[in-house]
Amino acid sequence: MSCEGSRSFCSLLSRLVVAALGVVPAVAGFAGIELPAEKAALIALGEQHKTAWDLYKAFETEAKGGQRLNPARLPDWTGVYSRSGILFNWDQDQGRNRMPTAKLTPEYERRLVTKLDNIAKGIEFDNLSNCAPPGHPRWMTEPFLRDFVVTPDQTYLINEMVNDIRRIYTDGRDHIPEADRYPLWNGDSIGFWDGGKLVIHTNSLRGGQYQRTQPEYTEQVETVEIWEKIDDKTLLAHVWVYDPPSLAQPWYSKHTYLKLTNEDKSLRIAYWDCAENQNNTVIQTENGSSQFRDFTFTDKDD
Repeated sequence: MSCEGSRSFCSLLSRLVVAALGVVPAVAGFAGIELPAEKAALIALGEQHKTAWDLYKAFETEAKGGQRLNPARLPDWTGVYSRSGILFNWDQDQGRNRMPTAKLTPEYERRLVTKLDNIAKGIEFDNLSNCAPPGHPRWMTEPFLRDFVVTPDQTYLINEMVNDIRRIYTDGRDHIPEADRYPLWNGDSIGFWDGGKLVIHTNSLRGGQYQRTQPEYTEQVETVEIWEKIDDKTLLAHVWVYDPPSLAQPWYSKHTYLKLTNEDKSLRIAYWDCAENQNNTVIQTENGSSQFRDFTFTDKDD
């Protein structure tokens, strides 16, 4: 029987599809956010909205408010993952080019060129050398093991580096009131489910850099993400970054995370940071580069 022949059959079919995805629809039927396939259209989608919040609310409207997850049947994002592609590029399409694909404001383009020139001279320092967490959006690019925990009201995006956890609240709450906000490493993230897609808005972030050879972002940065498991081994995240001081237009990029073979369960997410080893202490030299302090070894190692 076709949908054209029976509205009741269509409604039942829609409910069965939603049940298979492990969600309970908030409205009759199932809408579904449809993203364009072409990158140019995804870039244009971001440009159509003045702010990250505007884009997020547009997705929410398209999804008719989203759905609450069914505790008895959750999306299966289990496993140990790692980011694929050119690990330290925010946008994979940058390839080996010196400059990123972003349209930077003149000031932040100048700052990036100065940084890249210094790196070419061996002058480089990264706050991660001081055991600081990467923070979001840089969180997306770190080349370490990750796992993902989906629950009905929260989803945890976990990077093993400094036990870096992003909490996405999907229980219908709003952001922290503006009067109570302050910059956080991973900001404040809320979201909703649209079928198998997790849609996220993040604000209240600290300034930082997308990676060592990538541009900087400011405390005004906000992101919108759509995460989806596209096959048994692949999680895909579409990300739009808005940051008016540094970006002349929103920066769209796609991030892919691949599930690693782990049949013997030997891969585990473990807390670690650079302070665990006294020989990992890094100092900043007078010219702005990095250097280790004097190494310390045990008698046995000597």
